[in-house]
This record gives sequence, structure tokens and C-alpha cells, in this order.
Amino acid sequence: MYEPIRTKSVHTPVGSADFPHRSREEELDIQLAGHLGALLAVTDELRGLESSADLDAAAERLATEVARLRGGRPPVRTSSGLHEPRLVALHERAHALAGRALVVAASRADTAAAILAAERMDAHAAALAGTARELAPH
Repeated sequence: MYEPIRTKSVHTPVGSADFPHRSREEELDIQLAGHLGALLAVTDELRGLESSADLDAAAERLATEVARLRGGRPPVRTSSGLHEPRLVALHERAHALAGRALVVAASRADTAAAILAAERMDAHAAALAGTARELAPH
């Protein structure tokens, strides 16, 4: 009575079998590497403005984590001539990026990246609190 369907459905994307699909874990790795890479870029900017052993150590740990998440490929790092960016804005941006990285690291149960992101959030929150005290009227 009915003839069997011999062609693919029009709803099946062309070449979908050939398209490489990533797992949720791979997608989270990519997302986490992106957040940590952005945090590394801000950390490098801060290092250019204020020398700190904490920032140096954080930059190296961030670079190591990004390389691990990217299958051993190290992150691209640039040293740009900065034109007086505001420290507060950089610390705020770094705090927000560390928070995003923490959320992704927690969702994929990556303890090392979660600890690193939480430590960076604390460090940037402390720097922001110190800046607020300096700017407060005496």
C-alpha cells in the first residue's frame, strides 16, 4: 500500500554524517580555554602596569591551564605598549572573566581550573577593594 522512503528526509542536513560533532566536554574545554585565555590577556596587561610576583605567577598558571585545555598548544601572548589604561577597569574585567571561567570549570568538574579561577577572582576583588580605599576621601 505504501512505498518505503528511499531518500533522506528534507529535514536532515546535507552532509550531517560528515560534519564533525564535538561532545559537550569538548565544547566546555573550548569555552573554558577562551575565558582563561582572555583572563591571561588582562593579567598580562596588568603586569605591564604594576609589577607583582602574584601577577607573574598567575600568568604562568593561566598559560599552563590554557595550554592543557588546548591539547598542549600554548596561548598567544602579546606585550603591547599600553596607553595608560585604568587599573580599576582592568581588575573589574579580570574579575568578571575569572567568574565566567569558574562557572564553566565547575560545570565540567575541572577542579584545577576552578581553584585557579576562584583564586584570581579573590585577588582581583582584593585589588579593587584596595583601589577603593585609596580613592576614598580621607
